[in-house]
Amino acid sequence: MSDPYIVALRARRARLLGPSYRLFYDEPLHVVRGEGVWLYDGEGERYLDAYNNVASVGHSHPHVVEALARQAAVLNTHTRYLGEPVLDYAERLLATFPAEIGHVMFTCTGSEANDLALRVAHAFTGGTGVVITQWAYHGTTVSLAEMSPSLGSNVSIGSHVRLVKAPDAYRQSGDIGEAFGAEVAAAIDDMQQRGIKPAALLVDTIFSSDGVFADPPGFLKPAAAAMRAAGGLVIADEVQPGLGRTGAGMWGFARHGIVPDLVTMGKPMGNGHPIAAMAARPDILEVFSRKTRYFNTFGGNAVSAAVGMAVLDVIEREGLVANARDTGAYLIGELRKLAARHAVIGDVRGAGLFIGVELVNDRSSREPASELATRVVNELRRRRVLVSTCGPHANILKLRPPLVFAREHADILLDALARTLEVTHRRDA
Repeated sequence: MSDPYIVALRARRARLLGPSYRLFYDEPLHVVRGEGVWLYDGEGERYLDAYNNVASVGHSHPHVVEALARQAAVLNTHTRYLGEPVLDYAERLLATFPAEIGHVMFTCTGSEANDLALRVAHAFTGGTGVVITQWAYHGTTVSLAEMSPSLGSNVSIGSHVRLVKAPDAYRQSGDIGEAFGAEVAAAIDDMQQRGIKPAALLVDTIFSSDGVFADPPGFLKPAAAAMRAAGGLVIADEVQPGLGRTGAGMWGFARHGIVPDLVTMGKPMGNGHPIAAMAARPDILEVFSRKTRYFNTFGGNAVSAAVGMAVLDVIEREGLVANARDTGAYLIGELRKLAARHAVIGDVRGAGLFIGVELVNDRSSREPASELATRVVNELRRRRVLVSTCGPHANILKLRPPLVFAREHADILLDALARTLEVTHRRDA
């Protein structure tokens, strides 16, 4: 029997928010507090958060909370006035990028950042054609929804958009980079034959929604070269993999040895506070600025800038990029040991603290184990460990914890997953 309060809360939510919002898990979680890698429900039970990259430096980090409160008590206004906070933050943020990236424009969400990047690409190239991967997610605006096939089959893909297979080293053989580059080149050729001028290749640099594809490093180079040869730009969507998560630096594109023309970022920048941005090559932004005006009321406000600075403080002071690298390597290694005992784990892949665990019904056929993945996620929730799934068949466990996730937390996750797989195997037997 469900808790009457939870039943009433769900009914109230449906009445007030409508049917479009979705809840995680068969038994939705009522969260009232967060701290570090932990979320707490209304009964005071704690849950290990192995999924939430929004709270990148840990839920309710005191340094971030203090910075937000301090600036909010002094001033919060937009960027049409002169002010130091947004400039200090921009200077510090740009220092994390290659020298070719020289300007940054602030928004509130990753969707806004990607939308702005598309506008800039259109203005600079004069084209409209965009290449994305088959199960990508890039945002919720009108322009981004038609470039986000993972939103579902009822969301139409734009006529100027071309889909290519994600660079899946588990299911594809041969040179992954060359194959992905050839897919992009073919998509560009199809556009041009139909009178569509290419504007951009838009990729999440760890292919989060497609299934988490990180290796081999460098595989993005041929695709980037193909788009640039056609006069288009390369947009690196770092909303999910950015801010140190891959463990090889601050940005996922660095693993591939490329410098994008435009970089978008969001979620983790504010540790839960809504802040996002687009960084750009100055020559590209100069063309856009000559052709159009742009203003975002809340983007770059003083409170958001203070929060963003505090997040960078924590990443640096607590060594979170190195922690993502080391804890992620440990977790991937232990997950592969677990795979040796459980044939349903077909593949373990990722970089840093962004990991995909692909579940299959049969290792030979690699048939996606979608129903099993759903059961595993819900069983882990019952064991107070929170994960989710990704990929077109939702058969890949998506592990993406706050960057303060340590070995002790990885061991809790590993133990819960091992026990969960044993339970699900018994059910299947």
